[in-house]
Amino acid sequence: MTGVVASQDLRAPALFALRTLAVALSYYAAGRLGLLRDLVVAGSVVSPIWPPTGVALACLLLFGLRQWPGIALGALFVIMSLTSPRLSSLGVLVGNTAAPVSGFLLLRRVGFRTDLSRLRDGLALVFLGALTAMLISSTIGTVMLAVTDKLPARSFWAVWLAWWVGDAMGVLIVTPVLLLARRAHERLRWSRWKEAAGLAVIAGCLVPLSTHSRASLQFLVYPLLIWAALRFRLAGSLLCALFASVLATVAATDRVGPFQDLSGVEVMISLQAFNGALALTALLLSAVITEQHNTRRSVERACQELVEVLEHLTAGEAPPGRPPRDDAGRRSEDQTDDGGVPNAPYRP
Repeated sequence: MTGVVASQDLRAPALFALRTLAVALSYYAAGRLGLLRDLVVAGSVVSPIWPPTGVALACLLLFGLRQWPGIALGALFVIMSLTSPRLSSLGVLVGNTAAPVSGFLLLRRVGFRTDLSRLRDGLALVFLGALTAMLISSTIGTVMLAVTDKLPARSFWAVWLAWWVGDAMGVLIVTPVLLLARRAHERLRWSRWKEAAGLAVIAGCLVPLSTHSRASLQFLVYPLLIWAALRFRLAGSLLCALFASVLATVAATDRVGPFQDLSGVEVMISLQAFNGALALTALLLSAVITEQHNTRRSVERACQELVEVLEHLTAGEAPPGRPPRDDAGRRSEDQTDDGGVPNAPYRP
């Protein structure tokens, strides 16, 4: 018995170390992916979408607050791949760790559910997990850059806004996809697979056209988004939004299509308005549809239970879970009430 306990005591730290390393590597990989595309805003290079924030918040929601060292380690890996450790790097490290941790604490306080099956969960992720919590990373990061003379004072607010929006987009676009990845094992009927394949083919043709055409055809994405939300709910709409956001980011960073003749600030504003509208539409519309679907199923189950009760009453039987009654409509005399006194017929 002592050997078994000792083995379990050694296994727990090993699992924690492996999970921490996995979180750090996931954060680093997402960071390298985010660095593939960047924009120049007020003389500073920023990422329009920063996936590591979405990865960090998803890991905290799925595995708990104990995974914050993995987030800090992953942020350190990303910083070291870009520059040598400095005082400003320490501030960026603290901000990038504190922001998702704060988002997790805010979401846990309001009873957030990772299945995103309620409208309140979608709203909480948008306003608490993304817009509110990411103020921490953008503020700490830009302040540290300004204090160490890495950022001119005239560029502070432009860089701060770009930093905040990029971190928020990472949460809005990446976190819901990772939260729903656990349900990827759910199988679709053959007819739904054919519809999903048709939707994928149409999206593969229409989304590149809408994001790379100079005719400003981005609105063509929204019918696809609504179709995906209505038929495949959150999984379909989020994947569609993710695909459109990635292609729009590629077009913006390459300065093609509707972003060709815009300045750096105008490209950032146009791109983030498009990505934000996509993410909000996909998340909130799917949450509303899922909530209505769950409500309808609950009503159907209640109606079915009511029908079964009525059938038992019509047949003269006791409803399930209730004691039988005698011919006079009273409970059997051997039944007792809550006080333990037999239920005898009433006598004046």
